[in-house]
Amino acid sequence: MTKKRRARTKFQRRLAGMLALGIALLGIGTLYSLLVPEPQTAQAQEDPAVVRQGEQIYDRTCITCHGKNLEGVEGRGPSLIGIGEAAVYFQTSTGRMPAVVQGAQQEEKPPVLTPEEIDQISAFVQANGGGVELPDERGTALRGDNPARGGQLFRLNCASCHNFTGRGGAMSSGKSAPSLDGATESQIYAAMLSGPENMPRFSERQLSPEEKKDIIAYVKSVTDGNNNPGGNALGGLGPQSEGLIGFIVGIAALLGITLWIGAKQ
Repeated sequence: MTKKRRARTKFQRRLAGMLALGIALLGIGTLYSLLVPEPQTAQAQEDPAVVRQGEQIYDRTCITCHGKNLEGVEGRGPSLIGIGEAAVYFQTSTGRMPAVVQGAQQEEKPPVLTPEEIDQISAFVQANGGGVELPDERGTALRGDNPARGGQLFRLNCASCHNFTGRGGAMSSGKSAPSLDGATESQIYAAMLSGPENMPRFSERQLSPEEKKDIIAYVKSVTDGNNNPGGNALGGLGPQSEGLIGFIVGIAALLGITLWIGAKQ
């Protein structure tokens, strides 16, 4: 093989290697763009007038604790960058925010803001901080058509904190999982999206939108009192109330039998 031919073969090998490397990098980039979810960045797609109104409400009620640019204030409040309108809607619609005092957790109370103001401040935070957005549906449109599946999912993912019937329960460090009585469909959905306080966030990979809606259908069926196949729910608290009633009925029955036997003798 001549020197010129060897050089040509070497060049062809290098060219083939570079071409293979380019194809591999292109394939990796394509797979990455398809499989990795897009980052949630701030996109001011809301009505500018609504956003401006939301900014005014924010400056009046939130800026002291969460900062001028949503960056948070140390010792007062966390950053709101990346939390999204779902978290803002849940916290404000349940009255947890604006907070009155700092504590182990913020308790539910009558909301300070009107529904219109809540929508406006949610739009402002979403436009400037980005994050998880609420679905377009509201109210009963968020109830699924399979509460049986929702019950299975609720017992698997939620019952350890909220009780099997959504009545809540005590947790560590002075915290508690709240009762779901009175919670609206939108609030339950927003809580699953935003994961307030100790609650985890449930992404679409963990619970699909349809599964979330089925969970809501189950919760509403038990909290509205329409799902008590065993009779009176006794508050839906499980063994506490059931055990107490069993104890009282049992003692009363034993006392009655004892008195009856004594009277016969």
